[in-house]
Amino acid sequence: MSLETLAINTIRTLSIDAVQKANSGHPGAPLGMAPTAYVLWTKFLRHNPKNPRWMGRDRYVLSAGHASMLIYSMLHLTGYDLSLEELKRFRQWGSKTPGHPEYGLTPGLEMTTGPLGQGAATSVGMAMAEAHLAARFNRPGLEVFNNFTYAMVSDGDLMEGVSHEAASLAGHLKLGKLIWLYDDNDVSLDAATNVSFSDETTERFQGYGWQVLMVSDGNDTTALQMAIRDAQQNTNQPTLIRIKTIIGYGSPNKAGTHKAHGEPLGEEEVRLTKQLLGWEYEEPFTVPDEVREHFLEAVERGRQQEQEWNALLERYRSEYPEEAAALEAQLSGKLPAGWAENLPSFEAGGKAQATRAASGTVLNAIAARVPALVGGSADLAGSTKTTIDGEAFSQAGNLAGRNIYFGVREHGMAAAANGMALYGGLRPYVGTFLVFSDYLKPSLRLAALMEQPVIYVFTHDSIGLGEDGPTHQPIEHLAALRAVPHLAVFRPADANETAAAWQIALERTAAPTALVLTRQNLPVLPRNHQGVRRGAYVVRDAENHQIVLIASGSEVHLALRAAETLEAEGIPARVVSMPSMELFREQEAAYKSSVLTPGVKRVAIEAASPFGWHEWVGDGGAVIAMRGFGASAPAETLFEKFGFNVENVVRTVKGLL
Repeated sequence: MSLETLAINTIRTLSIDAVQKANSGHPGAPLGMAPTAYVLWTKFLRHNPKNPRWMGRDRYVLSAGHASMLIYSMLHLTGYDLSLEELKRFRQWGSKTPGHPEYGLTPGLEMTTGPLGQGAATSVGMAMAEAHLAARFNRPGLEVFNNFTYAMVSDGDLMEGVSHEAASLAGHLKLGKLIWLYDDNDVSLDAATNVSFSDETTERFQGYGWQVLMVSDGNDTTALQMAIRDAQQNTNQPTLIRIKTIIGYGSPNKAGTHKAHGEPLGEEEVRLTKQLLGWEYEEPFTVPDEVREHFLEAVERGRQQEQEWNALLERYRSEYPEEAAALEAQLSGKLPAGWAENLPSFEAGGKAQATRAASGTVLNAIAARVPALVGGSADLAGSTKTTIDGEAFSQAGNLAGRNIYFGVREHGMAAAANGMALYGGLRPYVGTFLVFSDYLKPSLRLAALMEQPVIYVFTHDSIGLGEDGPTHQPIEHLAALRAVPHLAVFRPADANETAAAWQIALERTAAPTALVLTRQNLPVLPRNHQGVRRGAYVVRDAENHQIVLIASGSEVHLALRAAETLEAEGIPARVVSMPSMELFREQEAAYKSSVLTPGVKRVAIEAASPFGWHEWVGDGGAVIAMRGFGASAPAETLFEKFGFNVENVVRTVKGLL
């Protein structure tokens, strides 16, 4: 048996041994894709196992995250900080080898994968980030940004809608350093793929503007090398390499069937598989000495590659000191000194404006001081106010622009934003209507899980958007967003709260933030940045108040009007603006009590689902909210018809008292 074959079979046997020991996992894809992984990691992938975060590395994304033992085997064998003991603890509590790859837990992983399509789509964002930074900073002969982005994708990845969105965008932008390695094995979890999947995949991707290459035998390492080399040489198109593999390769009774996909082979089948592969070692988790030595060549190779890149960077510093200083400032991930000094402050009682409009003003003030800020919207920039004025839009051939046309691709947009954040050096934001947050929710959830500081600008936040009707009027969306761990949701009541929310979002460098903004104009309140930072604060007080009115967004102004009426009727009322439940929940008990007076009845007001508000009003309180969908009519009519008026607030308060 040649060293190459022995090395490939080591990947295979480590994978099936770990799945069998855990009695849980997916052995099929690692058995089939081991030769591809071997060729890529030993012949092409630029990486340094001793410095997994080296900026000049290639990015490798295992989009088919269920095949996690494939990448765990590669990380272990090539010298990352992932011991053989960790492979033996696959899928166990506290291990570095969970069932699906988790970013930040296992050294060498570029992202969390498992939800199919996410890795593929996120890799597009990584390639966009490389192209953007290269266009901005590279100079002739000094290509600091010059890496490839690889993703291993499965049939399931290509079925998921987000992969269609992402592939279309990648083809449009001509991301020539993006290469997808397609495990084309004709089998999915339930059955053969032909029961549900008959796409003409080659024609589909060619239609997107991709180059499509074919490797007819996934065990042919020479053909694999030629295909990857050809893909690298075409820098004008992303490339899909279709690799015909046999799922569960080597398993005499399960190979080529869905039984090899998502369950252990079984002890006897593992034995027979090893026998068929010509594997002579009886002890599980065996790595032959010559194989270990061969794979560990990656350590020295990676050290040299990083050393060469560092020398290139040093030359860059010498020849372009100003650009180098700007580049290193971006790569540090730190906000520039004094970046928030020119944030706008809006005069209380001044001209009323929609919080989406205020957001656009604030965004541009920040962008002038934070060059890492890049983003765009899902074909809604004019409505979401997410354009950086005076900056170019990225286009194929020159992605230096800080504005991005994502097209009507909400899900692909959010996944790409994750990729840009993960790549480094950029602070991405994306925009769409709040109701369409549903379209991108899986990517948003992954941003929260990976603790990536993506900023979501969600406008048209309630029935207040008016005539477009219930299809565009969000109801349950605020509650759904607030349920996502690590995500901070802000629904500001005015322009000043919007400015504060933007500042807090930029300061949150290890978690995503959602800004939920109005279409309709709102009066400007006195600035209380510290109150916003603490999630809730008193905007109007009354001595010996008998009721606390709590609201967010546009309903804060309704609460203020209602408080005046209540006071005129002898019922003193406190009004609390709660722009962020998440931040308020983090405050100490004393502060919470100082805002929500213990023993005093509370009424919450929000033009959305009531879900979640009882945490703040208690069993004895009330919530004025939407109990169904909206309707098509002017905003003023809708607020009146659905009970968001002074009369209903007063009536509700009196009912409690």
